[in-house]
Amino acid sequence: TLKIEYYEHWVGAVMKFGFAVTSPPPPPPPPPSSSVLVGAGDIAKTPTSGEATAKLLDGIAGTALALGDNVYETGTLEEFNLYYEPTWGRHKSRTRPTIGNHEQLSGGTGYYTYFGESAGPAGLGYYSYDIGLWHIIALNSEIARTADSAQIQWLKNDLAANPKLCTLAYWHSPLFSSGVVHSNDPSQKPFWDVLYGAGADVVLNGHAHSYERFALQDPNGQANANGLRQFIVGTGGADLSGFTAPQSNSEVR
Repeated sequence: TLKIEYYEHWVGAVMKFGFAVTSPPPPPPPPPSSSVLVGAGDIAKTPTSGEATAKLLDGIAGTALALGDNVYETGTLEEFNLYYEPTWGRHKSRTRPTIGNHEQLSGGTGYYTYFGESAGPAGLGYYSYDIGLWHIIALNSEIARTADSAQIQWLKNDLAANPKLCTLAYWHSPLFSSGVVHSNDPSQKPFWDVLYGAGADVVLNGHAHSYERFALQDPNGQANANGLRQFIVGTGGADLSGFTAPQSNSEVR
């Protein structure tokens, strides 16, 4: 029997994950920095709004994730250079981003130009890579994602070819959210349907300017021990927002 563990550290306003897969007992020590993901979304509205979380990144090794709405208001290259570059920009070389709705307002051209190959194919923005024992998938919540879309077919093919035991996927807009501004988004369900069917483990999102952790659940929001665990980490620097009544399976807000 294999036991899958992830180490969740809520450090200020960024999310840090370390991954290990072991045969219990005993539980393993925290893994080395090469198996660490750290990041948040909803970051840079001014030249300084992302500085507090960028300072946290300064002290955490590993791969950095920018979970969309990485710059405001419309994601132009000028905004990236003025607002994002002075803070999170110093971690650009180790960042694997995903696009948000604000970057998409300008067609994503500033986003793809700024991040280059690290953002995946320009205009598509979905890609995958491996970290340690985990397969990591970046998806694009701002383009077609219906069951018959090219992105969903790519996701199915990627998962079928995935040699890793454990899978984490991230994109900007969450399927489930107790946020007062951004609540549930049913249009994200096709991602969940495919990931759940393939036995994936963790989903990371932004969009809601808050932190929220959900219990294991299926794409229909039903508690399920074989489900996905979703985290919202929209706490990168933009103004925080509150919560409405908690969604089912919301554990921490």
